[in-house]
Amino acid sequence: MSAELALQQPSAAADDGRPFSPAVLRRATAEPPWVRRLLIGIALGFLTLFLFIPLAAVFHEAFKKGVAVYVAAITEPDAWAAIQLTLLAAAISVPLNAVFGVAAAWCIAKFDFKGKSVLLTLIDLPFSVSPVIAGLIYVLVFGLQGWFGEWLRDHDLKVIFAVPGIVLATLFVTFPFVARELIPLMQAQGREQEEAATVLGASGWQLFRRVTLPNIKWALLYGVILCNARAMGEFGAVSVVSGHIRGQTNTLPLHIEILYNEYQFAAAFAVASLLAALALVTLVLKLAVERRVQQQMQAAKAEVNESAPGRSEADSLPLGGTARNARRGLGT
Repeated sequence: MSAELALQQPSAAADDGRPFSPAVLRRATAEPPWVRRLLIGIALGFLTLFLFIPLAAVFHEAFKKGVAVYVAAITEPDAWAAIQLTLLAAAISVPLNAVFGVAAAWCIAKFDFKGKSVLLTLIDLPFSVSPVIAGLIYVLVFGLQGWFGEWLRDHDLKVIFAVPGIVLATLFVTFPFVARELIPLMQAQGREQEEAATVLGASGWQLFRRVTLPNIKWALLYGVILCNARAMGEFGAVSVVSGHIRGQTNTLPLHIEILYNEYQFAAAFAVASLLAALALVTLVLKLAVERRVQQQMQAAKAEVNESAPGRSEADSLPLGGTARNARRGLGT
């Protein structure tokens, strides 16, 4: 009944020609306090049950038998080899995916061409295909019985059950992250600054280094952070192509699985705590960089609004405001 009265008051005010009262609208549309508290409580309870408690359990079990056991577990030769292989796979796949992501985002955001939607679909392919299926694809292509298996064997080259296969699997599951962070930002920024810099005589390298890169640096870093976290934590695709050879083709997630299956729980949780710590660091970096990305998006939208009808006479000249931004980036 009170909601009906609250809704009737604005309509009466509108008939009198007076503006609606914000307080009346707030009472009519806002949820009761108990509803907000209930929803917040459900969300916090869910996070506590499925995130905070398991995360705390990982660190508790890791240090349960003391710091000496913890240090011994993460410095053991097989664990150290798994750490090195994980870092190697990430060190190769993340820079390659950063280059691919920038190139793909540049093509999609700055140019119109046939097959643009197909390229976007292919970029999203790892999100829709199971990582295990991706690993099996590489086995069918590069395995001993695969398409190139005999040729690789004749030339004494190994891809499957070796480091190259692990890197390929990691590349496949991580390549959408950088591109997917850059594409919306570069589309919002438009292509006016690049066109203005070209008119001012900038070369291709100058255009990228002094105009494009400063505008996308935070989104690029954000995508790299997510890509690196996924590369270090990937299990499914890497499990298929690695062969689980201890000390040679086991990454950190695979090493944790082996330790747990062998009932070495203290060692398994000790190594797992490294990945958990990586997740926490990634979360902190993600929150910090995400603010910068949002600021860049807002700045890009504000620039688009400034170029809309109703701007000043000086800015209404061809490439007026954009040219000034381009000059500023080129240092001219």
